[in-house]
Amino acid sequence: MKVVVAQKGSREHFAIARSLHRRSSLARLVVDWYAPRSRFARLLLYCLPKQIVQRAMAAQAPELPVELIQSSNWFGLWRRIPEAWARQRRRPYEGDLISGAMFARKIASLSFPPHDVFFGYSYDSLEALLAEKSRGILTIVNQVDPGAFEHELVLEEAERWKSYAMGEAQPPAAYFARNRQEWETADVIIVNSSWSKQALIASGAPEHKLEVLPLAYEEEVIAPPELMQRDTANLRVLWLGTVCLRKGIQYLMEAARLLDSHPIEFLIGGSIRIAKSAVREAPRNVRFLGQIPRSQARAFYQQGDVFVLPTISDGFALTQLEALAHGLPVVVTPNCGRVVTDGKTGFVVPAKDPKALAQALLRFERDRTLAARMRPACQEAVQEFWLAACGARLVEIINNARNSQARSRASLWPTTV
Repeated sequence: MKVVVAQKGSREHFAIARSLHRRSSLARLVVDWYAPRSRFARLLLYCLPKQIVQRAMAAQAPELPVELIQSSNWFGLWRRIPEAWARQRRRPYEGDLISGAMFARKIASLSFPPHDVFFGYSYDSLEALLAEKSRGILTIVNQVDPGAFEHELVLEEAERWKSYAMGEAQPPAAYFARNRQEWETADVIIVNSSWSKQALIASGAPEHKLEVLPLAYEEEVIAPPELMQRDTANLRVLWLGTVCLRKGIQYLMEAARLLDSHPIEFLIGGSIRIAKSAVREAPRNVRFLGQIPRSQARAFYQQGDVFVLPTISDGFALTQLEALAHGLPVVVTPNCGRVVTDGKTGFVVPAKDPKALAQALLRFERDRTLAARMRPACQEAVQEFWLAACGARLVEIINNARNSQARSRASLWPTTV
C-alpha cells in the first residue's frame, strides 16, 4: 500500500506522512512550503524578520527522505497573498477559500509515483480529490475542525456574551459548501474526535464515511517538579491557547469569580481574542500572560498544578496531551478529544457550566495531594496517543475502506459458475 499525502504548511509537524513512512507506505508528501535546502534560498529567507524565518525553517521533518518530498515554495508564497489580503479586510474565510482552491488545483495538476490512496485536508482538497478519484484511487479527506456546526456555536456565544465578543468573521456560503463537496467526493472522512464526528453528522456529513483518528503526540513524558506542599500558597491553574469564546474563556472567568475567596490563581497564556474591556474587568485572581512561545511552553507547564480547558468546541485540543505529559491533571469539557478519564487524570465537566468547573477546581485546592496522586496516570495516558498508535489506526482505516470497496465491486460483478 502506498499513500500520497498533500497538505498546506506543516500541520501536526507532518505526523501523517511520518507515520506512513515508518510503515514504508508513504509514496509522496506534497506541500506548499518546506524548509529550503539550497544555500541561495536560505540566504534570501534570512533577510526576513526573525519570527518568520523561525516558522519557515521549522517546516521540515528530517526523518523523511528528500526524494519523498515534493514542495512548491514559490507557489506557497504566492497562495499566501489572498490570505493576507483577506485578513487585512477582516474576511479570513474568503482568503482561506481562495487559497484552498489554489492549492487543490495545483495538486490536481501534478503527477505522482504509483499509489493506492490519496490523503488530503479539508478546505484544501476538492479538485485533488476529484482528480484522484477519477483515476480509481481511494480518497481520504481529513476534516481539521467541527466545521459549520462549531461556527454556529461560536456565533451563539458571541450573542450571549456581547461584552467579550470582538465581532466574529462570517464565512461566505461557498466556504462550507465547498467543504460539503469534499465530504461527498471522498471515500473516507477522517475526524480527530467523537465530538467532531457528532458535529459533522449534525451538519449533514454521511455517517458511513466517518472514521475517528485522534491526533498524535510525540514529545517525551516530562518529569515534573514535585508538587510543593504549601499551606498558604495558591493552587495554580493553567490555560494555554487562544483566549477566545470558542475555548470557553467566558466560563473560566465566571468560575474564577466564584473562587475569588479561595487560594487559587489562574495563569492565562495565549493570544487575546476577546474585547479589551473583558480583560480589564477580569477577576483579581486571573493573570493574562500573553502569547507563550513554544520554546517557553515547558517552563509554563512546570509552574502549574492543574490545567483547564472549558472549551465550547475543539476538534481535539492537543494541549490536553501536552499538560498530561507534564504530569498535570486536566479539567475539561466533553466537547473535544476524549483524552481525560474522569476522576483518574482530571475531571470532565459540562460545557458552559461555571459552577461545575469551579467545583472541580476546588477539589484540587481542598486536597493538595490530589494532583500529585493523579500524576502517574496522567503521564501514562499520553502513551495511547504516540505516533505509532496514530499510524496503526490510519492503516486500519485504510485497509477497512479498501476491503469495503473490494466487497462492493464483487457484489456488482458476481462470479458465475
